[in-house]
Amino acid sequence: MNALPYKLAWPSFLILALLFLSTGNGTLYGIAVPLTALVIALLVPGARPATKGVIDRQDLAVIGALYIGVVATFFVAFRVFTQDRVLGLFLTFAAGMLLGVVGPIVYTVWVRHRPLEDLGLSRRQLRPAIALGLVLGAVQYAMTLWGYPLPQPVGWVPLLVLSLTVGFFEAVFFRGFVQTRLEGSLGPVAGVGGASALYAAYHVGYGMGIGEMLFLFGLGVAYGVAFAVVHNVAVLWPLLIPLGSFYNNMESGDISMPWAAILGFVDVLALMATAVWLAARHQRRATTHVAGGRRLPPRTVPKVRD
Repeated sequence: MNALPYKLAWPSFLILALLFLSTGNGTLYGIAVPLTALVIALLVPGARPATKGVIDRQDLAVIGALYIGVVATFFVAFRVFTQDRVLGLFLTFAAGMLLGVVGPIVYTVWVRHRPLEDLGLSRRQLRPAIALGLVLGAVQYAMTLWGYPLPQPVGWVPLLVLSLTVGFFEAVFFRGFVQTRLEGSLGPVAGVGGASALYAAYHVGYGMGIGEMLFLFGLGVAYGVAFAVVHNVAVLWPLLIPLGSFYNNMESGDISMPWAAILGFVDVLALMATAVWLAARHQRRATTHVAGGRRLPPRTVPKVRD
C-alpha cells in the first residue's frame, strides 16, 4: 500500500488546524477539528487506527486518581487562593504540576516497570518530532506572535517561563501519560479523544466556562494527533504548547508576575527534570543487570511485560 497519503494526511491536518485558529470561532473550532481528525483516521489509507488493546484497570484507576488530584490543586490555586494570596496560589499550582509529571514517571518506571519512552520521554523518533515541532511552532508563531508588540521584559519574560513550565506538564501528563494509557486500553481514537476531553475539562480549575472548554477540546485533539504521529513530547515542547499558552496569557492580560516568579517556575522545571533523570538512571541500572549478576548492553535485555 502506498504510504504517501498517510504520511501527508496528519501533518497537513495539523497545519490546517493551526491556521483555522484565525477564524476566532471557538465553538466551530471545537467541533470541526475533532470531526476532521476522525474522518481522516477512518478514511485515509494507512491512517485507520488499530483495534483497541486489553483494558488495563490499574492504568485507568491511576489516570483517574492523578487527574482528580491535578484538577483539585489547580482549583484551590486559582479559585480559592487566587492572585490575592500569591504564595498559596503558587504552592498549590506548583504541587499540581509536579503531581502531573512526577506521578506518571513514578507509576510508569517504578510501579509498572515500563520505559520512559512510554511517556514520550526518549530519543526515539526525536528527529521527526523536532522537525514536525519546528514546522508547527513556526506556523503558530507566524499566526500569533509575529510582529506582536511586547511590553517591557518584566511584563512578558515571567509569563514565558510560566508557559514553558505549564507546557511541559501538559505534554507529559495529558499526552505522554493519559493519552498513551487510554490508547493502550481503548485504542487510538478513544485515546486521543479521551485525553483531549480531559485536557479541556481540567481547565475548570482555571475557572473557564463550557464554551472555552469546547475550543480547548478541539485544540487538544490537534495536540493529541501531533503526539500520536511521533510519540515524543519534543513535538509539543518547548515550542508548540508554550507558544500558544504564552500568546493566550499575553492577550488576556489578567496575569501579572514579578521577576522573582521566574525562580519559582525554574525550580519546578528543575524538579521535573530531576524526576526524569532519576527515572532514566533507574532504567539504565535495571537494563544492565540480569540474573546471576551478568552485565549486558541495555538493548540485549528483553522488556518487562506487564
